[in-house]
Amino acid sequence: MIFVHLIFMKRITYLGLILFCLYSNFSFGKEVIVAAERTKEYLPLLQNKKVGLVVNQTSVVGNTHLLDTLIALKINVVKVFAPEHGFRGTADAGESVKSGIDAKTKTPIISLYGNNKKPKPEQLVGVDILLFDIQDVGVRFYTYISTLEYVMEACAENNKSLIVLDRPNPNGYYIDGPILETTQKSFIGMQQIPIVYGMTIGEYAQMLNGEKWLTNKAQCKLTVIKNQNYDHNTFYSLPIKPSPNLPNIQSIYLYPSLCFFEGTNTVSLGRGTDFPFQIYGSPDFPKNLSYNFTPIPKEGAKTPPLLNQKCYGYNLSEINLDTLKQQKFTLKYLINAYQLSNSKANFFTSFFEKLAGTSTLRKQIESGMNENAIKKTWQKDLNCFKLIRKKYLLYPDFE
Repeated sequence: MIFVHLIFMKRITYLGLILFCLYSNFSFGKEVIVAAERTKEYLPLLQNKKVGLVVNQTSVVGNTHLLDTLIALKINVVKVFAPEHGFRGTADAGESVKSGIDAKTKTPIISLYGNNKKPKPEQLVGVDILLFDIQDVGVRFYTYISTLEYVMEACAENNKSLIVLDRPNPNGYYIDGPILETTQKSFIGMQQIPIVYGMTIGEYAQMLNGEKWLTNKAQCKLTVIKNQNYDHNTFYSLPIKPSPNLPNIQSIYLYPSLCFFEGTNTVSLGRGTDFPFQIYGSPDFPKNLSYNFTPIPKEGAKTPPLLNQKCYGYNLSEINLDTLKQQKFTLKYLINAYQLSNSKANFFTSFFEKLAGTSTLRKQIESGMNENAIKKTWQKDLNCFKLIRKKYLLYPDFE
């Protein structure tokens, strides 16, 4: 609250104004307006059309869901397509989400997860145009960009237009991590991009189209509605959690680094606690560590890893937000956990390579390489990616 108070003080210092801009959704003192709120920019494109929405719980205009907003504005929404975690965003990671009917509006809902990740031709019958509005967090293995890619392919193959309503990327202020190897392609990594790629979902859609990365080099009829007053240095704290286990900005900053523990046998990253993606620990770690926790069933984590097992480890939720933002993506938690483990031979699972997007990182950690040495091996590929990325930016960059 101190930063809000600074604005109302009779004497506003220059330092106070800078701090306010850093700790709010403002860019140079102007509030960020997400594309969904810029209805005048996209409503004319939807008039007299049968509209399909690709949305979840983050798809809001102010405090109202985009579906309800468009229906109130007399737009003919005929179908909703829901990604991982479902239309209301309560399903576990990887949990099967069933299709159905929205209880409030009676609009048909089609799940784009499980065995139906890509809209089928028959599911697009009666749809003239698709509107995509989902909050992303800018990390390769966060599956909403994979859903975007499949939707773009379906639009290209079925001669449908797509509008992407852009939203700020809370991790859009840097680029880091290994580039995906084609041998590791999966739903949690479909293109040769780094773990943290520094683009909004609208910019990424333009790159998929422009680089002809869609299947058979297809190109989608794409329109991106931009955010207003946003750039890649803007601090953006999400008003709605983007998925059940990313409850706050701390978890979103830590997500790229801690998600690696999904690819281990004995380390919990806090699913089934009040601090998912903000703590980590293991029954295998020394019992004299500073923090302990026991995963139990929770919404969004009905059967968390290491269920009912006491884990010893670390609480990162208390780290200063400035420190987390400046830390960016780090391997130090993963390397520390590996070094503490008493069962190094069984530390990694086969899923780890899919998360990392490379078979090399596991070998580097097992061989004892430090973080700086490992990151140096990524730099050549990262520099190539940065050149590609620059072509598709819609907002001023952080460099």
